[in-house]
Amino acid sequence: MRLSRRTLLAAGLTAPLAACSTPQRRGAGGPVEITFWSALRGSQQVVDAFNSSQSRIRVIFQQIPSGLQGGYAKLSNAARAGNAPDVATIEYPQVPGFAIDGVARDITDLVTDRLKQKLLPQALKLTTFDNRVFSVPLDIEPMVLHYRADLFDQYGLKVPRTWDDFAELAKTVRDKDSAKRLVLFPTDGAMQFACFAWQAGAKWFDTAGGTWRVTMTDEPTRKVAAYWQRLIDDDLVFRNAVESRQSDAQIGQGLVVTRLTGAWDAGAQMRARPGQKGKWRIAPMPVWDEPAVGTHGGSTFAITKDSAQPEAAMEFIEWQVSDPAALTARLKSGTSSQYPVAPGLVETGSRAFPREYYGGQDVYQLFKQEADRVRDGWVWGPRMSATQRVMQDGFAKAGAGRTTLIEAVREAQNGTMPDLKALGLSTEEGER
Repeated sequence: MRLSRRTLLAAGLTAPLAACSTPQRRGAGGPVEITFWSALRGSQQVVDAFNSSQSRIRVIFQQIPSGLQGGYAKLSNAARAGNAPDVATIEYPQVPGFAIDGVARDITDLVTDRLKQKLLPQALKLTTFDNRVFSVPLDIEPMVLHYRADLFDQYGLKVPRTWDDFAELAKTVRDKDSAKRLVLFPTDGAMQFACFAWQAGAKWFDTAGGTWRVTMTDEPTRKVAAYWQRLIDDDLVFRNAVESRQSDAQIGQGLVVTRLTGAWDAGAQMRARPGQKGKWRIAPMPVWDEPAVGTHGGSTFAITKDSAQPEAAMEFIEWQVSDPAALTARLKSGTSSQYPVAPGLVETGSRAFPREYYGGQDVYQLFKQEADRVRDGWVWGPRMSATQRVMQDGFAKAGAGRTTLIEAVREAQNGTMPDLKALGLSTEEGER
C-alpha cells in the first residue's frame, strides 16, 4: 500500500520513489538471486551460512565502507542510478533520511506478525513512522561501561552506579596518577552524546501533530552538557577524537580507565587489543535518577526501492535477525559482539561469544538486562549525518576551550533546521 504524500509528511517521510529496478539474475531453473550490501563485520560468514542453509535464494554479498566513510554515499548514488542492492544495512540514525529520500521502501506489508513477535518492540519503534515500517532491526546496542578491572583493583576503585559516583571517581583517578584519566570525552562523539541525552530523558526530535519539532537543547540535554563541561573544565577527562591515534595510545598504554560505548564494542575491543585479554570487564552505565539507558550503535536492514525480489529479500532479512545460525556465524567470525534485537537469541550469543577476554564474564546477560532498560520515545532526525558533523565541529572547539558543549549542541540545531526545511517538512523549533 502506498501512503499519500500528506500522510508521509505527517510522519516526516516523503513518498517512496517509483521502483526503477533491473531484473535479478537467475540461473536456468536456479535460485532467486538477491544482492546485499553491508559494512558489518562477519557479514560474509552470515551470507555463506544462509546460502548453505537452503537452495531457493542465493545472496550475492558486497562489503562496503561504513556509512560515514562512504558507504551511505555509495548507496544513495546507486539508488539515483536505479541499481541499489536488494538489501542494505542502515544504522538507526540514518533510517529516517533514507526513507524520506525514497531509498528504503515501505515494508510494512512484508513484516509479518510472526517476525514482530520475535523482536524487541522498542527497537522496531525506531524504524517505524506513522505505523509504517521502513527497515528491520538487527541489533540494539545499549551503552555500557567498559572498565579496566586490573586498574580498578590496583587503585581500590569501585564501579560507579550513578553519574555523581562517576564524577567523584574521575577526581580519584586523576589524583592517583596524573597521566591517567577515567574516560575520554570524544570530540567526534555526537552519537555518544546523543546516547547520554537519550538516557537522561531528552527528545531531540518529535513528529507529533505532523510537524518535525526540533528541541536539541531541552532540559535533560542541558543537564548532560553541563555535567561533561564540568569534567572538561576541571581536567578530569581526556578530550580528543576517539577515532584517532591519540585515542589508540590512551587505550593501548592503559591511560584511560573506562570506556562508555555500545554493547557491540566488546567485540571490537577484543579484536583491536588482544594483548589486554583478561583486563577488561563490562558493567551497567552510570544512571541519573532511574535505571534507563540509550543506545549507541545498532544496525537495521532495509529493502530498497530497486529490489525486484522483495519477498526473497525479506526472507533473508528475517533469517538474519532471528535465526540462531545467523548470530552464531557472525560471532564466530571473531569480529562482533552485537546484541540481537531478538531476545530468543540471547542464549545463542552467550554460548557463541568467547568469554576469556572479559575474565569469564557472560557479557550477553548484562546486555540483556540493559537492553530491557532502553528508554522509549526517542526519534532520530531526518539528516543526522549533517547534524552530527556540525555538533562534532563544536565539540572539537569545546575540547580546546574555545566554546562550550551546549553551544555546540545549539549550533547543531541551527545547522539542522535548513536541511529539514529544504526537504519540504513542516518544522518547529523548541528552546535553544
